[in-house]
This record gives sequence, structure tokens and C-alpha cells, in this order.
Amino acid sequence: MQKLIDLFSGLLALFFRPQKPEQATPEPEKASPTGMSPDGLAILQYFESCRLDAYWDADGKVWTIGWGDTGPDVVEGLRITQAEADERLKRRLAREFVPGVLNVLTRPANQAQLDAMMDLAYNIGVSAFQGSTLLRLFNAGDQAGAAEQFPRWNKSGGKVLLGLRRRRAADRARFLGATGAEAIKTGAAIQ
Repeated sequence: MQKLIDLFSGLLALFFRPQKPEQATPEPEKASPTGMSPDGLAILQYFESCRLDAYWDADGKVWTIGWGDTGPDVVEGLRITQAEADERLKRRLAREFVPGVLNVLTRPANQAQLDAMMDLAYNIGVSAFQGSTLLRLFNAGDQAGAAEQFPRWNKSGGKVLLGLRRRRAADRARFLGATGAEAIKTGAAIQ
């Protein structure tokens, strides 16, 4: 009789034993960002501002229009619509600045970091960004060091400009994870 009880207990234990906890399905890796987010675009547009008539840049050297757009077709007397300015910005980001930044990153960037680096590149030019200490530090894994490089890009024509100090403060804040609105507020507060 004891053998029958032991057998029955063994069968019950087999069927009612605690199950191994199910393996959690690993969360799929987030895809790396591939362009400027609405937060990044808000920062760019806030600090760049939009002018629909061609004007000289801050150094008085380059004809500019729209959201800081330059090029051989930007000449004295050119006037565009707001829709044209928005389209020029979108095209130029996609053609020049997104690939110009993404192609030189050797480590993954989160969306906030990418937004900040793209705004910097848009403002200083892709070549200057690609040769920057900021990029070198970021690619070396020194995110704190890279963040501290933003304020260094505050001059135009050798002069420190309040507008660039504000924009770089916003870029730094975005790089460190602030939303677009928070970054703009940080930049705008610089005196």
C-alpha cells in the first residue's frame, strides 16, 4: 500500500510541480534614430528663425533665406513663401545634415544627442562638425566631455554672440536629454 501511495504522490508531483518561470522575451532593441525629431526641429527653428527675403548672414558674407538656408540660388532680392522655406529646410536636412552627422558617428546616439549634434552641424556646417572635438569625444565614449563642447561654438566672425550662447545652451540641454521645450527655455534664459 505504501508503494501505491508513493507512486500516486510521485505522479501528482510530476503533474502539479511548479513550472519553470517563462523566459521573458527580450525587448527588441530600439532602432537608432535616423533623423531630427520634432523636438530637435523645434530647437533649430526657434534659434534659426525664418526670414522670407534674402539677407546677409551674421558675418555679412553669405546670402541667406528661410531657416538659414544658403546656396548659389540664394541671391539679393530673392523672396520665398513660408511653405518654400519649410520645404528647403526639410530637403537640406535630408540631403546634407542628416547624412553628414550620421556618417561620422562611430557609436550609437540617442535621439536627444542626435538632435543636438544635427542642430550644431546645421549652424556651423557639416565640415566644422566633422572636425570637431565634440564629435571626437562622443565617438570615444566621453558623453560628458562632448556635452561640455557645445558652449565653445558661441562665436561668429570671432565675436561671441548672445544668440549663439543661447543656442549652444539649448543644444547642450537637449544632448543631455531635455525635451525641445525644456532646451529652448534653458537657452532663452542665458543673459
